[in-house]
Amino acid sequence: MDNSNLIYLDRNEYNFEVAPLVEVAIRNFSPIEFTHYTRCFQKGIKSELSQYIADMYNVPEKNVVLGYGGESILKSVIHCFLSQGHRQRKILIPTYSWWYYKSIAEEVNGTTTLYPLYEDGYEFKYNIPEIKRLLQEEKPDMLLLASPNNPTGNSLTLDEIKEILNNVDPQTIVVVDEAYTLFNQRDISYISPLITEYPNLLIIRTFSKFYGLPGLRLGYAFMGNSLKPFDGFSTMYLGFNRLSEKIGIAALQSTDFYAEKAAIMRSDKELYKKSLNPIPGFKVYNSDANFILIKYPFEWKEKLQEAFAKENIVVKFMNEEGLRSHIRITLGTPVTNRQVIKIIENAAL
Repeated sequence: MDNSNLIYLDRNEYNFEVAPLVEVAIRNFSPIEFTHYTRCFQKGIKSELSQYIADMYNVPEKNVVLGYGGESILKSVIHCFLSQGHRQRKILIPTYSWWYYKSIAEEVNGTTTLYPLYEDGYEFKYNIPEIKRLLQEEKPDMLLLASPNNPTGNSLTLDEIKEILNNVDPQTIVVVDEAYTLFNQRDISYISPLITEYPNLLIIRTFSKFYGLPGLRLGYAFMGNSLKPFDGFSTMYLGFNRLSEKIGIAALQSTDFYAEKAAIMRSDKELYKKSLNPIPGFKVYNSDANFILIKYPFEWKEKLQEAFAKENIVVKFMNEEGLRSHIRITLGTPVTNRQVIKIIENAAL
């Protein structure tokens, strides 16, 4: 089957051009650099990239973690702390969230407890009182927060994160998955004081979403000092991919470029809401990420699936309990987004 003409809007990938500095970094890279390790370990740092991130975020380099995408950091921290099982090998995760969270815990015989999100108008919200109750009752080894959350698109404010952290046992590791956060806010000044005040905290970011490089497989994170065992678990003594380091630095230097693309996405999210919310039975939820979640009349599912297939567009029809009448759609180019809107509008006729 030839899938070359398909438009994929189901995995929250990037649908715009790559930043010029990233292209330059790739073109100027000399393959001879692959013949040696980086020697960064002799300087007492993990890599050029981790040092660049440390300087950019005003955190000690030793508190920066690098990984094969945010995915590998997430997997590594769960494996590191749940496999030790100093309590129950238990992690709290959002009710509506990335299925991979639960899957990773199961890899080390861990258990997951779901904490609730609730629908409030055109957005989902975390039930913070219930999270605090579950923390006291379950005493988990780990709490995972996703902000923005996938697939609901909602974020936690800094005050809400602190409220939760203030109710967490210091022995509980808190992981905040911020893969999509730069689509919503550019402020990074809170990272350094937050991991200082809460040493049991790990904040994960990635180059796959805002920086549009999912194929690069590069992620980074910031850890508090209580996660020192994770430093040895995750650090590569002989360094990281030298080309990936240079591309990562070039992407970080291109933050303003990617912010312009994020602004285009924000505009098209408003177009989705303006166009589809008036259709009976439809609801486009507010989203702080590069995707939107749309509720539709469930009896329309087959008709919508056929309409998208006819136009060679792949979207994510949700199948989770409580979201079976929802579609998650990655923001494409403005032309593609208008095409998607037209597909749904025509199906509603």
